[in-house]
Amino acid sequence: MTLEEHNSRKSKTYKMLLIFGMISILMIFAGLTSAYVVSKSRPDWLSDFELPNAFLMSTIVMILSSATFILALKSIKKANRNLTTIFLITTFLLGVLFVVLQFKGFGQVIDSGYFFTGSESSVTTSFLYIVVLVHMAHLLGGFISLIVVIYNHYKQKYNASQTLGIELSAMYWHFMDFIWVYLFLFFYFFK
Repeated sequence: MTLEEHNSRKSKTYKMLLIFGMISILMIFAGLTSAYVVSKSRPDWLSDFELPNAFLMSTIVMILSSATFILALKSIKKANRNLTTIFLITTFLLGVLFVVLQFKGFGQVIDSGYFFTGSESSVTTSFLYIVVLVHMAHLLGGFISLIVVIYNHYKQKYNASQTLGIELSAMYWHFMDFIWVYLFLFFYFFK
């Protein structure tokens, strides 16, 4: 077996393992959104609840972060290390902005008089709180992966022919982006 064949097999194996992990995460969110649908019949359901603007802004930021990750991967494949660095760091900063906007969204929900826990909470806002926090917990894995990629890029472990680490991290980041867009649309349209 040549080195190229070995690297190809390694790449396929790592990507398949990541896909299996992402499928299990998808099942978590499918279960949570299914429970949300079933809970709609409860008497404390808020049918007039509107998502705050911060959640829309965070969705736009998350989509932009996926675009910058794509540009980072394209840049390293063209051996443009400086541009890759810029796009990786921009992706990280957009991810941080996403989290900040999520917490701002929580604040806007509370400012509207809705609470997530306690006697003044409702099942609607409690579900929103749980689902967003579970998403952010999984996004933490994306941040860790991205930090490792930035560090490895700084140590010059990636080049035009060796991009596996960036590809795996980008796959997970795009997946978390997809999950958030799904959740946002679900909460926005399902009332």
